[in-house]
Amino acid sequence: MRNSNQNDDASNCKKYGVPLYGAAWIPPAAASAIKSGSESAPTKEEAAEPEPEPAAFFASNHHIVLTGGGGEGRSGIPNALLVSTFDFTSNSLSDQPVGKLGTGSDLPYRIAVHPGGEGLICSLPKSCRWFDWDATTSKNEHSLSLKSSEKVLEKLEDVGQQLALTFNSEGTLLAVGGEDGKLRVFKWPDMEITLDEASAHASVKDLDFSPDGNYLASVGSGPGRIWKVATGTSIASLPKDNEEIFGFCRFSRSGDSNPVLYVTAMRSKGGSIVKWNTTSWMRISSTHIVRDPISAFNVSSDGKLLAVSPESVTSDC
Repeated sequence: MRNSNQNDDASNCKKYGVPLYGAAWIPPAAASAIKSGSESAPTKEEAAEPEPEPAAFFASNHHIVLTGGGGEGRSGIPNALLVSTFDFTSNSLSDQPVGKLGTGSDLPYRIAVHPGGEGLICSLPKSCRWFDWDATTSKNEHSLSLKSSEKVLEKLEDVGQQLALTFNSEGTLLAVGGEDGKLRVFKWPDMEITLDEASAHASVKDLDFSPDGNYLASVGSGPGRIWKVATGTSIASLPKDNEEIFGFCRFSRSGDSNPVLYVTAMRSKGGSIVKWNTTSWMRISSTHIVRDPISAFNVSSDGKLLAVSPESVTSDC
């Protein structure tokens, strides 16, 4: 995440010409898509050279997927899913996306990448769509992109704008939360529904499964809620202090048997991170972080870092 003090020419910040609303790392398991992706016919010179293995390619090229665009108006800004590479050695993003898939007049908003590398689900204004990884090979170099899928998520057709999408760590459950406040949890990939709550919140803002998959946290207008996945029932409420407005929720990823839950909160003095005990579901602490509202939040995969982006930081990098 770019620090607000850095200039726009920083190598880890690139402008791709569209406002961005969603971002996610692509798991190395998606390299398997390269083996089954379409490949351009090699030239005689290319055929004589050893082809780089997808695993080796991903070892030095980490990918991210981004969503954004200008919406359905006549802004002239295209709606698209973008794939870019990130080099950890040089701490730099690719100058241009290595893959791009347009979505017509539909603005791609939130995304959830399947942890097993199968593909990703993206929320559009009226429905959710599944996209598969695509790959081409040119001059012995692999390029990862996306393509429309034949898979139709019938139970997520014509459901309105979904503001939150997430898989559990094993990729066997998918949770979606809508602008209308409806919360659903499905078994993946057969889409058998296990939780269907029509009024979880007035509007669902964010969702996160606990690392062990036993709980699902949801935040929106009003207090946060904790759901027991096995029974599909709400077991705890996370009350707000004073005039707090909750925005994002993430369980810690440290591998502890008793992880904590982080929830971002907006107060009159700015954005804070509230920490909750995941046994008693009682508030542990609250730490003021920034003066502006928090527009993005995440926890590193090892649980050692929290990433926060204030609203004042531009989102069209």
